[in-house]
Amino acid sequence: MLSGNPPLTPSLIKQGDSRMAYTGRFAPSPTGPLHFGSLITAVASYCDARAQQGKWLVRIEDTDIPRIYPGSEDHILRSIDAFQLEPDAEIIFQKDRLEIYESVIEQLHQQGWVYACQCTRKMLGSNHIYAGTCRNSALPFAGQAIRVKVDDQEICFADRLQGRHCSNLQRDLGDFVLKRRDGIINYQLAVTVDDCLQGMTHVVRGADLLDNTERQIWLGRLLGCPELQYMHLPLAMNDQGQKLSKQNMAQALDLTQAPQLLQQAIAALGQPPVEIAQPREMLAQAASQWQIQRIPQGTRIQGIFL
Repeated sequence: MLSGNPPLTPSLIKQGDSRMAYTGRFAPSPTGPLHFGSLITAVASYCDARAQQGKWLVRIEDTDIPRIYPGSEDHILRSIDAFQLEPDAEIIFQKDRLEIYESVIEQLHQQGWVYACQCTRKMLGSNHIYAGTCRNSALPFAGQAIRVKVDDQEICFADRLQGRHCSNLQRDLGDFVLKRRDGIINYQLAVTVDDCLQGMTHVVRGADLLDNTERQIWLGRLLGCPELQYMHLPLAMNDQGQKLSKQNMAQALDLTQAPQLLQQAIAALGQPPVEIAQPREMLAQAASQWQIQRIPQGTRIQGIFL
């Protein structure tokens, strides 16, 4: 944990002490419209929260502004309405919170946890483990990437679905980037800060983000945030054996077919069937009979989804 009091620490700790037994979230990135894999995550996070009488929030993770796909934020918001997924607080957008992330970086700088790095991808080559080249160079921050220091220690967590997962960040990754040289705030920092500030207790998301978790745990510890409970869902695949994603041109959700798609998402999660009705009623039925042990094992859902 950071020594001293970072600008956010008093509010984080206070919020952590009084947080609900369960607060979860759905946090899509607007790099394309929502697809069926996104719907599976939204439904699982929603039902898991409602089954435990918890809060469910929505956050748009849009710090990577150059990658925002035109119209995708609007499609996300329309999808949430069409599927009658009702968050318990106002939806927040990370691009409106850049000053918060900058203040966290400054505090980490004051405490000696971050440093400027001039290494380019070309300089680093194919080695994905950063060797700490700039760690002791004391470079000025302007125009450089900002990395956070990691220690030689194993970080482990017990995923509610995937089991025990561990990583030694120094051995497996090295000091990692919090802010790119072009000024874009890295996902790892933004998600950790916002999960903390929003009082999250549980994270339900796709298994493609499983390997990000130790980095977020490390940052959370530096910021004095309570540790979260994680559940990483198996991924829906396309007919090429690839996960459904915007990069793989997954089809946008057809919002005129919301009840039918919702029924399919609930079935893909291995849950008891629900009757076709208004999405709000279907979600309530799904939450009332939610059973984690019925979710397919592993990191892939059997079947082909478009």
